[in-house]
Amino acid sequence: MNYRMRVATIYLLGFFIDLVNMFIANVAYPDISHYFSASVSQLAWISNGYVLGLTLVIPLSSWLAKRIGMKRLFMLSLVIFIIAIIGVSSAASTEQLISWRVIQGLGGGLLIPAGQTMTYALYHSDERAKLSAAVMLVGLLAPALSPAIGGMLADSLSWRWVFLVSLPVAFITLLLAGRWLKPDLKNRGAARLDLSGLISSCSALTLILLGLTALGEDAPGKAALLLVGGIALASFYTYGALRKPEPLLNIRLIKEPMLQTAMLIYQFIPGVFTGVNLITMLYLQNQLGMSAASAGAMMFPWAAAAFVAISLTGKKFNSTGPRRLFISGSLVQGAGIALLTQIDNASDNVIVGAAFVLMGFGSSLCSSTAQSSAFIAINSRDLADASALWNINRQLSFCFGVTLIGLLLNVFLNSGLAPGQAYRLCFILAAASVVIPIMFSFRLARRNGRYAINQEKR
Repeated sequence: MNYRMRVATIYLLGFFIDLVNMFIANVAYPDISHYFSASVSQLAWISNGYVLGLTLVIPLSSWLAKRIGMKRLFMLSLVIFIIAIIGVSSAASTEQLISWRVIQGLGGGLLIPAGQTMTYALYHSDERAKLSAAVMLVGLLAPALSPAIGGMLADSLSWRWVFLVSLPVAFITLLLAGRWLKPDLKNRGAARLDLSGLISSCSALTLILLGLTALGEDAPGKAALLLVGGIALASFYTYGALRKPEPLLNIRLIKEPMLQTAMLIYQFIPGVFTGVNLITMLYLQNQLGMSAASAGAMMFPWAAAAFVAISLTGKKFNSTGPRRLFISGSLVQGAGIALLTQIDNASDNVIVGAAFVLMGFGSSLCSSTAQSSAFIAINSRDLADASALWNINRQLSFCFGVTLIGLLLNVFLNSGLAPGQAYRLCFILAAASVVIPIMFSFRLARRNGRYAINQEKR
């Protein structure tokens, strides 16, 4: 195995660990609730705390990488992650559990940008589509396997083992990183820490995440205050960053058309699908009486279609280019969501399965294309900043999708519409929203992927 394959393997292991810990906690909620007598909001923060910690530390990852080097940063993040796993699994109260989940998120937030930066720097632009396909396949595998594995552990052992299951993989990844990764050839050092930028960016992200959570909890007044404060602080950070020679994050990179479009696509396709999937599960079970097992099984055709889409992206990206793939994926996802409006009873398994196949193919075609195109025109020296921006956007997209679709459903239900009508109207609006990413896609030049890559190199 050559060096870049070793680096890619370590990165993919870290990515897998992060995703497993993001999705596996859900199946342990009933046992945790019974064990600690935890409320629903406390249970929600077991996941939200992880996402909060993960998102907050990402802006610092680029500066830390320059200060201590990528290898040390990656290994440090794994050590924090391992310590937090032990803390989570031995928590004696809900408060301790949530606190350790935040710390675990801090480790994960350093893990992904560091691994992504190291790996993508070793691959040429025209090779990154296949690398991104591998990344997306791991991103598909982890959410598909996590609930099943976690459920078996929770049933046969206890909820604590749901968190401990990733410990052996984390140790193996740490050992491989120590053995395989080369130390940075030259410590470039880092500029003085942009402390005001760190405080304002982290505060802005915290308020935005809390505001989105409050919207989902149907607290509009509180949500409005938090979101306005978060947007104000984000504007303050942007104003300062554009005037500093060495800001905490180089947000000028967002002006790059490929990265900008990929980030917007992620908000409106995978992000919206996350929200649609949530209310679809509620609709199938609460309104149509479908069993939890039958509803959950719909993710299998989704995963199969997603696998096909990701494989297709790896093969066709360089010859077809991102524009056609983005537009095709958006249209297919829109058709899948629209098909959900035709479900009338729990026996409509064929329609439900077809809808999930279309959504799986469309969403994954867009997300894998976005992953492939995001860093094409980014220079190696800017990869750390671009990776941090990309991962912040990825986390916010999931919160945005769940909040937006959940908010629409609450508004329609509170307006007096019958539940069936409220769900269908949500599906119609979500399907229509694909017009937005299609419009963004038309901004990209109509040219094949390899030509676009060569032009960007000049």
